[in-house]
Amino acid sequence: MKKKYDYLIVGAGLYGCVFAHEMKKQGKTSLVIDKREHLGGNVYTEKMEGINVHMYGPHIFHTNDKSIWDYVNSIVPFNRFTNSPLAFYQGKMFNLPFNMNTYTQLWGILTPEEAKVKIATQIVPNANPKNLEEYALSAVGRDIYEVLIKGYTEKQWGRKCKDLPVSIIKRLPVRFTYDNNYYNDAYQGVPIGGYTLLIERLLDGIEVKLNTDFFADKEQLQNLANHTIYTGKIDQFYDYKFGKLAYRSVTFEHLIVQKKSYQGNALVNYTDINVPYTRIIEHKHFEFGNQPNTVISKEFPKESAATDEPHYPIGDAINKTRFAQYKKLTQEEKTISFGGRLAEYKYYDMHQVIASALSKCKIKEI
Repeated sequence: MKKKYDYLIVGAGLYGCVFAHEMKKQGKTSLVIDKREHLGGNVYTEKMEGINVHMYGPHIFHTNDKSIWDYVNSIVPFNRFTNSPLAFYQGKMFNLPFNMNTYTQLWGILTPEEAKVKIATQIVPNANPKNLEEYALSAVGRDIYEVLIKGYTEKQWGRKCKDLPVSIIKRLPVRFTYDNNYYNDAYQGVPIGGYTLLIERLLDGIEVKLNTDFFADKEQLQNLANHTIYTGKIDQFYDYKFGKLAYRSVTFEHLIVQKKSYQGNALVNYTDINVPYTRIIEHKHFEFGNQPNTVISKEFPKESAATDEPHYPIGDAINKTRFAQYKKLTQEEKTISFGGRLAEYKYYDMHQVIASALSKCKIKEI
């Protein structure tokens, strides 16, 4: 019996929307469903005071892959936003990532040679660091660790740095130049008009049903299509057979401020453990806005509960083992494919999500 759709796509985030867009080019039909009331998953942006507010935290697109950059710009043009965050600690502001501006602010030194000598006096040599704290102390020393890493990281993850894996900190650049550009990637920016516009254009001409819970009517929904693309939580799909995978989530406090600029920068991290939020986002700076008012968001990390949107997978040994058990089950599926951050339990950047979806589109058997 012929099914109504070629594909049922569970989740209207980047992965699902790119897949649906590419399948439409191939003449295939898709139904995209999402349990939320809006498109875009966690990249969703909403207009407030004429400003595109990143409702689930800042999303800055960055990549070294020109083909991916060209792909997203073919959907909607991106601007030239460069991520240059700041860190606030006990009344003082510091540039991020760690670079010569940071070292000058910390120690009053002016040259790369002085910075290297200063850091060398503070590092705790460790050829085989077992956790984040040991790695940070061996890489950048005591001052940078205490002022700019420890408090922020422990708030973000809800765990002591001694209990966190080294992999979390290895993403952070360390430089000996006066360069505040957080990313080393050749291409970076934000879609002009916001990420919701990008999602809407990807889904142009494709049927979408919001406020639709896949698990409330799983069998009937799957019977609508020849193949299901699932982008939700992998443990939930298998009814938590091997236990729940752990995530960190974030509560956002969005505030309209009656002034043209609140902090003069898109991102300011608060690295003092005694400040309850991890950072303040001022959204107008992502698109160089000139609106009379501004919108800020404070981020309060928390352990992800059943009603929270999961943000960051906790890739410790227990959860890696648990995910491997779920992944083995997916390999036995014939009419279901899995992709995206939640289904793959992986902290993907946006360009990696898109590359993964494009790669999936080329597989003949789905």
